[in-house]
Amino acid sequence: MTILWAIIAGLVIGLLAKLVLPGRQPIPLWLTVLLGVLGGLAGNALASALGVRHTGGIDWIRHLLQIGAAAVLIALVTPAWARRGH
Repeated sequence: MTILWAIIAGLVIGLLAKLVLPGRQPIPLWLTVLLGVLGGLAGNALASALGVRHTGGIDWIRHLLQIGAAAVLIALVTPAWARRGH
């Protein structure tokens, strides 16, 4: 069940990350999900390092770090994907 939640979270995080980036990111949905999962993991690690992973109520800072990390990954991967001719 943990893998399923990681995929769902990756989808949401990846799509939100694509929304905050300017322009169009012509990458497939599976790559968006993968980068969303990786961004979520990186955001969690960064939130732990900053001491804001577990706070009272909704962990807004952690979620913003996850979306930000996914946005950086998408911004880095999109040009390489576009050069592939897909």
